[in-house]
Amino acid sequence: GISASLGAVEKGLRYCTIEQDTMGGTVAHYPRGKLVMTAPAILPLIGKTKFGEVRKEELLEFWSDAVDTYDLNIRYQEQILSIVETDTGFLIQSSQRSYRARKVLLTIGRRGTPRTLDVIGEDLAKVAYRLNDAGEFQGKHMLVVGGGDSALEAACSLAEQPGTTVTLSYRGDAFSRARQKNRDRVESMAAAGNLNVLLNSKVNAIDEGSVTITADNDHCRIDNDGVIICAGGILPTGFLGEIGIRVERKFGTR
Repeated sequence: GISASLGAVEKGLRYCTIEQDTMGGTVAHYPRGKLVMTAPAILPLIGKTKFGEVRKEELLEFWSDAVDTYDLNIRYQEQILSIVETDTGFLIQSSQRSYRARKVLLTIGRRGTPRTLDVIGEDLAKVAYRLNDAGEFQGKHMLVVGGGDSALEAACSLAEQPGTTVTLSYRGDAFSRARQKNRDRVESMAAAGNLNVLLNSKVNAIDEGSVTITADNDHCRIDNDGVIICAGGILPTGFLGEIGIRVERKFGTR
């Protein structure tokens, strides 16, 4: 989205960029100090970026400087509801207003709508779908659900907090989707007794002071003060279909 905005400024176009979240999107909600893997890229007006492995805060500062330097027209906390083709272009309806445009460029990701567990108690205030600051949970009993990098990083960050007990629950039998670096970190912390890992497990219910989990066909209830669900995001296939974009399914995935 930022790259597209820079490109519009470079070409002298009249444009508006709509962002349903805050500046930085998903990255802005990463845990404090998280290392972000990026590849060198050439951005309009800015040129080649040389980031490889960079901390979240540095990347956000870089983007923020670009937005301020080139006075990018980005409207935050606004969601696109519909896009309808007209004789002269498109009519776009957002959660706040209507727009008319000759062209529409979609630069959306897949994490805008987090995937839920659909279990009793998931609507409690102690349930979140991202970890911003592990330090907020010192001395708490925490559950992290998921098997990707976000889940493993969240679990390890929480387990490093003084007095915090952490359980990592994943429905699979191995963390095959995560980077080796994160898998090694989880294995090391589990071996040291700092992290309780439950593979082949499923969360059945969430209560105010506990959670119920089935692991290897055994039911258990553990004390709990907070739940972080890192189960990925829901693909916006419904929205894409409504605006006329065909989505092909291959090998069981979209």
